[in-house]
Amino acid sequence: MTLIKSISGIRGTIGGPIGMGLTPIDAVKFAAAYGVWIKENNPNIKPTIVIGRDARKSGKMIQDLVISTLQGLGINIVNLNLSTTPTVEIAVPLENANGGIIITASHNPKQWNALKLLNEKGEFINDEQGKKILALAEEASFEFAEIDDLGTVREDNNYLEKHINAVLDLDLVDAEIIRKANFSIVVDAVNSSGGIFIPALLHALGVKVIHELYCDPTGEFPHNPEPLPENLTAIAAKIKEEKADLGIVVDPDVDRLAFVCEDGSMFGEEYTLVAVADYVLQNTPGNTVSNLSSTISLREITDRYENSNYSAAAVGEVNVVQKMKDTNAVIGGEGNGGIIYPASHYGRDALVGVGLFLTLLAKKQLKTSELRATYPDYYISKNKIELDPSMDVDSILSAIQKEYPTQEIDTTDGVKIYFGSEWAHLRKSNTEPIIRIYSESATKVQANKIAFDIMDKIRSLA
Repeated sequence: MTLIKSISGIRGTIGGPIGMGLTPIDAVKFAAAYGVWIKENNPNIKPTIVIGRDARKSGKMIQDLVISTLQGLGINIVNLNLSTTPTVEIAVPLENANGGIIITASHNPKQWNALKLLNEKGEFINDEQGKKILALAEEASFEFAEIDDLGTVREDNNYLEKHINAVLDLDLVDAEIIRKANFSIVVDAVNSSGGIFIPALLHALGVKVIHELYCDPTGEFPHNPEPLPENLTAIAAKIKEEKADLGIVVDPDVDRLAFVCEDGSMFGEEYTLVAVADYVLQNTPGNTVSNLSSTISLREITDRYENSNYSAAAVGEVNVVQKMKDTNAVIGGEGNGGIIYPASHYGRDALVGVGLFLTLLAKKQLKTSELRATYPDYYISKNKIELDPSMDVDSILSAIQKEYPTQEIDTTDGVKIYFGSEWAHLRKSNTEPIIRIYSESATKVQANKIAFDIMDKIRSLA
């Protein structure tokens, strides 16, 4: 059993001893810590928190525990029930709420669940806030409300429509041109809440031919829910069988988005953001942001446009969002298929990504594979090297940096070394004596060579 406590929330496998998995006691303890933090930051009011969950089998159980705990602290709840991460994010400011919790373990398998924590803007809490909540959880010094001060619970099942309308209202989403394109689309929602939200959005956008694959929100994931090529063989076959124009894939909480081309080939999760950014920049030139482990293609696409500059952020959505605010970026996100479009809100949103991408595809009047061919083609290799626990990982990273005195280097998050259009990004694990090494080049062979050469240098230093 596994329980991971981090600044962004608590994540673990269901069951097991207390403190060893995401047990009911652990869920209550962490929800209470978050509730106390919310109350400390809103001392003169009765706070409100928005709650939503994906379709995991444990979701309703964890949701009930979280709601009852917060209610017991005297906090009012707006319960969205089966929902998505971006839906809860937009609901928090619309409800004038003081925070939000999404009960989801994102792309993790079905035995996992988690509490993702939001601030009053509907954005993920930052490092300082997360550490405060972790400390409160460890102290476990909670004082609950007396009978007349208990919080209320209000269910609101209208946010599917509200979220879709928010997408339709975006200036760069053109439902009419999408309708005229007569797309045939296959949707793989891994039997979670995307099976409700994505087909409903497509209908609203005027798509008439929708083939639903794994869209029954039972929480029984038919394959590993992370939208990687090796997990998407069924949708690739379905697209070719139905002669569809493309496939849309989302993870269980619908903040990651991947496309599959009409020939069953992968558009590439890294290229979801590249394509959407290209469309946004065509219409609203400005700055872009992705994390340091994302493809260099976004920087190259951004360089095509005047008055547009690319910036890299440390890994983690909260870091990407902060960099986007700092640079006034018009589009940003992560190479895992996460689209963050400030014209909507500062959070990864697959619904927004679908609306923008389909508008682009309809306007280009290209096959999905033809659109993909208009972008640079790179391969990212992902490796790690295990070290002896006694080793000073920071010193090793510093030594590696000195091995490349003439290269462009970014030390925002670990060490990223640029070799023209190639790069390697080294990050240490916060929990294990491991250095993760991501590298990118035009071919798999060359990307691996870059990584393996650096791994040899690390071994020699160690």
